[in-house]
Amino acid sequence: MGPTSACTIMALTLSSEGSGAPDLYGLTRSELAGLIVSWGFSPVHAGRIWRYLYLDLVESAAAMAEVPARIRDRLGAETRIGGLGETAAHDSTDGFTRKYLLALGDGRRIETVRMRFTGRVTACVSTQAGCAMGCVFCATGQGGFERHLTAGEIVAQAVKVARALRQAREPQRLRNLVFMGMGEPLHNYDAVLRAADILIDPAGLALGAERITLSTVGVVPGILRLAEERRTIHLAVSLHAATQAERAALVPAARKWPLDELLAACRYYCETLRRRIFFEWTLIAGRNDDATHAHAVGALLRGLPAQLNLIPLNPTAGFAGGAASGDSARRFQRILAEHYSIPSTIRQRRGIDVAAGCGQLAGSR
Repeated sequence: MGPTSACTIMALTLSSEGSGAPDLYGLTRSELAGLIVSWGFSPVHAGRIWRYLYLDLVESAAAMAEVPARIRDRLGAETRIGGLGETAAHDSTDGFTRKYLLALGDGRRIETVRMRFTGRVTACVSTQAGCAMGCVFCATGQGGFERHLTAGEIVAQAVKVARALRQAREPQRLRNLVFMGMGEPLHNYDAVLRAADILIDPAGLALGAERITLSTVGVVPGILRLAEERRTIHLAVSLHAATQAERAALVPAARKWPLDELLAACRYYCETLRRRIFFEWTLIAGRNDDATHAHAVGALLRGLPAQLNLIPLNPTAGFAGGAASGDSARRFQRILAEHYSIPSTIRQRRGIDVAAGCGQLAGSR
């Protein structure tokens, strides 16, 4: 790669990452090599820098001891690494969940959650500050949209979790990641998928596409694009209702992308990639948790390679509904299995006491 092509790449990267010094976390490995070559140095140094970023998890160019001083100086003067400041961290009494409140460079705040499960650690990362989708039971949606995150800001959240695990001498490293934090990932498609490519890179955090899940409220153009680009990360679609009217009352974005269009996009996705889709259903007592609703969603998803994640509602200040009971959730699950052969999982509730559960993230102080 010559200096001209490297400059072109950097111009595109700066455009996607915003103004100011480029964020090294926002560069792919080949783009990092292009930057180093454009400075007149051998691309071999990019490999060393990449290892420092994602294997040694350093926080500054000054810590890259094996990189020549001239390159370290330029990195320190002309680039940045991350730029997320931790303002608070809260541990749940469940013993498995920690929530980080992080400050962006412009003062806005986002939240990232680390969750431990048997045999794995998962990072739940944000893709936007706020959210424009307006789901009525979601704290992020209740607060409105502020801005998209850059790819570097998204990657930095995963690196933060990986670094925290290492500093605590945890026996497990970060292996799973979900784009289920603040924001709608498919509303910020380019930055999110760039971040996924960086996180999947086998020379870096090497998460593996099969260990990354993207959750969407049903942004139809994004689902179609995932299929056309043959993206192999897992897809989870927030459904919550089996009729257009009921869904639009919970998920305002359904007015723009109606249920029939969403299901058509999901079928196209499954047929194109030969993959199943995870559908998410927030169980709200007295609203979408009875046998009628279970039969309705079973009939709706019949024939699709699907799995339903049943999520008892987590409390938020802006929504008065309550969580369905355990008996309701289990009845819902039995109907799906016995009448429609649809597998389902009742999601473990984690971090509720520190507002770290699904739908509770709000970037609050």
